[in-house]
Amino acid sequence: MTFFANSLFMKMPRAPQVSSMMSFSVLTPYFKEEVLFSAEDLHKKNEDGISILFYLQKIYPDEWKNFFERIRPKDEESRKSMMDEISRWASYRGQTAKTGKVTNSTERPKLDPKDEFLKARMEDISLWASYRGQTLTRTVRGMMYYRRALEIQCIQDKNAKLDHQRTNSSYQDGESVADMDLAIADIKFTYVVSCQVYGMQKVSKDAKEKARYLNILNLMMMYPSLRIAYIDEVEAPNKDGMTEKTYYSVLVKGVGDKYDEEIYRIKLPGKPTNIGEGKPENQNHAIIFTRGEALQVIDMNQDNYLEEAFKMRNVLEEFESTKYGKSKPTILGLREHIFTGSVSSLAWFMSNQETSFVTIGQR
Repeated sequence: MTFFANSLFMKMPRAPQVSSMMSFSVLTPYFKEEVLFSAEDLHKKNEDGISILFYLQKIYPDEWKNFFERIRPKDEESRKSMMDEISRWASYRGQTAKTGKVTNSTERPKLDPKDEFLKARMEDISLWASYRGQTLTRTVRGMMYYRRALEIQCIQDKNAKLDHQRTNSSYQDGESVADMDLAIADIKFTYVVSCQVYGMQKVSKDAKEKARYLNILNLMMMYPSLRIAYIDEVEAPNKDGMTEKTYYSVLVKGVGDKYDEEIYRIKLPGKPTNIGEGKPENQNHAIIFTRGEALQVIDMNQDNYLEEAFKMRNVLEEFESTKYGKSKPTILGLREHIFTGSVSSLAWFMSNQETSFVTIGQR
C-alpha cells in the first residue's frame, strides 16, 4: 500500500476511458507446480517437524486470526448448526483406525470442536493458505484483479450516463448497460494460462495429477473469463496405416459447474517442447490464443494487487506516448514485488537483490 500511495505522485500518462484503452492479454506458463494446497499438503511435516499450515499461521498470525474469526459461527444457532454438520461429517467417516468400528450416523461422536471445525472448513483453509504460498491459485486470483479493476473503472466511466438512463427508463435497461460495461471489460482483457500437460492430467490415474486437473478446472469455474491452453497428444493411424502421435494446441473454458469446453484446436507440425526449452515453448504455442494490442507475461509464482491493477490503463499509454518521438517502446518492464521478502533474512536479502539488479538495472 505504501508503494501504491507513493506511486500516485509520479508522472504518468493520463488514463483513457476503458472503451478507448489498449486491449491486452496476460499469459502465464504452468507445468506441474502446486495449484492448491490440499489438506495432506498443509499438514505434512518436513524434516524439521514443521507443516505448511503451522508455518503460515506463524508468519501471518494476524491474518490467520482474522480469517478464523470470519469463518467461525457468530451466534449460538449457527454454532449448533455447525456442530451438527461436523457430527455428520465425522460420522460419515466413522471407521476409526484404533477400533475399526463404524460410528452410528445418528450418534454424535466426541469431538474437539476447534479441530473438527477446521477439518469441516478445510476448503476455505486451503484457499487461505494457497493465497499465501507460491501456487497457481494465487497467481490466477492476482491476475484476475485486472478484470475486476476494469469492471469498476468502466462503470465509473459511464456512471453519469447510467444514472440518466435509470431515471428515464426501466431498471432492466440500467442492468443491460451495466452488463455492457462488464462485456467491455472482457473485450479489453484476456487471461490465458498455458497448462502444458493439462490434457494428460485430465486422464491421469495418479491421484496428485488428477487433483491438479480438478483444481485447475475449479479455477475456471471460479473465474469464467479464465482460459486454459494445453498441448494435446492424439494417437491416430496415418495414411500408411501406422499409428503416430499428432499434437494440437487446445484452448478450453469452464462451463457450468463441472465441465470444460473446447474453444479452439490447432494442429501443430510436431511436439513444440522438442524444438526449444520447455517453458518458452509452453508460452509460444499459447500466444495464438491471446488477444489485444499488448501482452504481459507473468510467471506462475507471481501475484498482483487490485490497487496496482487500477494503473494498467496508464501503463499501456506508455506505448502510445509522444515523448519517445518516432521510436515508441515495444517492451515495457514493470516492477516485481517479491512477496516472500518478509519470511526470513535471506528472503529479505534476495528481495533487495532483485530490486537492485533487476527492477532498477534491467527494467
